[in-house]
Amino acid sequence: MKKTFLVIAATLLSLSMQAGGLLHNTNQHIAFQRMMARGATTDIDAIFSNPAGTAFFDHEGWSLSLNIQSASQKRDVLATFPLFTTENHTRLYEGKVSAPVIPSAFAAYKRGSWTYSGFFGITGGGGKCNFESGLPMFESQVMAGIYSKTQALLANQPLLRSLVGADAITPDMYYMNSSMKGRQYIYGLQLGAAYKINSHWSAFAGLRINYFNGNYSGHVDASLGDEIKQKAMAVLPTLTPEQQAAYGPMLSTLGQAGGLTQIKLDCTQTGWGVTPILGVNFKTGPLTLAAKYEFKTNLNIENDTKELEAKAMGQDSEEMTQALEASFGHGVNTPNDLPSVLYVAAGYEIIPNKLRASVEYHFYDDKHAEMANNKQKALKHGTHEVLAGVEWDINKMFTVSTGFQNTDYGLSDDYQSHTSFSCDSYSIGLGGAINVSKNVKVNLGYFWTTYKDYTKEVPAGDPGYSNTGLQGKDVYSRTNKVFGVGVDLKF
Repeated sequence: MKKTFLVIAATLLSLSMQAGGLLHNTNQHIAFQRMMARGATTDIDAIFSNPAGTAFFDHEGWSLSLNIQSASQKRDVLATFPLFTTENHTRLYEGKVSAPVIPSAFAAYKRGSWTYSGFFGITGGGGKCNFESGLPMFESQVMAGIYSKTQALLANQPLLRSLVGADAITPDMYYMNSSMKGRQYIYGLQLGAAYKINSHWSAFAGLRINYFNGNYSGHVDASLGDEIKQKAMAVLPTLTPEQQAAYGPMLSTLGQAGGLTQIKLDCTQTGWGVTPILGVNFKTGPLTLAAKYEFKTNLNIENDTKELEAKAMGQDSEEMTQALEASFGHGVNTPNDLPSVLYVAAGYEIIPNKLRASVEYHFYDDKHAEMANNKQKALKHGTHEVLAGVEWDINKMFTVSTGFQNTDYGLSDDYQSHTSFSCDSYSIGLGGAINVSKNVKVNLGYFWTTYKDYTKEVPAGDPGYSNTGLQGKDVYSRTNKVFGVGVDLKF
């Protein structure tokens, strides 16, 4: 069981809900939701999407923006394992992610050639994931462990073997109750300044301070079924004093809730890191070209563990406890770097002050950002994203827009796990803006993501499915929907 918990520890680190790479959220402003490709904008959301473009703001003085988004996601695993007692040995494990309120705030002050800007938002993670029925990697490993340990025990205990009526305890003889919850937020505070070099060029330099806060809690309880318990209670009075002394404690332990296996975990993780950011913007007539580069962020997270317990048949399990402590032990540090990112974009005003279009490309260098147990090495390549969007001013008051994003993560079987899996996807956004007045704009946006299911088949052998030696199969699937509203202000 040890390897399984090491894998869990290595992968309970990515609960990304929004658009972006494996660990980034690029959806920070409602204008992104409704248009997607915002890398060449010179509106207020440029503070995040195109910071060098803030030097081309058309407003001297203060600009502010407040945004609220609400996201929901499902992360399901359809698992097939020979010890499952369900039809076709297949179970659906449903993971529900919720982030009802995702805030972000933008502020900029422009004076002459200089624009000073700041941004605060949830730049990574962004939700809580709850697997109410547990996870297959826990349950399959526990099932295999119970079978192996009870087979060895019953081989030398004829009385116990007669009670069980078999050579080992199998899944149809006990109940299993399990759940897993995860929460992860990376809060980002960005500060920087843009300088307008001339009528065509501007440049930006700044940094983002990232603070990681997460919590992972769960339990697994495996308890004998009522039939075996009743047999044990009926046999106990008939035992001799010697037999009661030999078998009584074991029968009593196995009869308790969690008597076969009991695992408990409650761990909070925190850490911080700094991301240097550079940007450049070129504007000539209706054409805008822009680029932004975020350097790799070294981020280590430290454990504050409130509960960590593992028992097998009533006894502390040294093997499981050591495996959990390796990554969830109090004070343990785990790498969780944010990769370097390159954004390049082009925007073109097709009809002056009326119709605009943009295309954009993102590259996340995930393979060179250290993860727990060097998980990043399993990726085939970094993340590639292609975006496109169009925006139309119907009149001076109303604007509508739509956009598209395609994401390719470079996934592999070794990277995917039950607690942290990704699926290649495409997203479509739509929405609009209402110019309430010259200095007040209200944005509304909605986007959804369609994911491509990822199938992972594991042959029998070493290590087998979740290190059980048995074969198994997983089909990973996800859904994602985000709605938001925001207001832009000028003073």
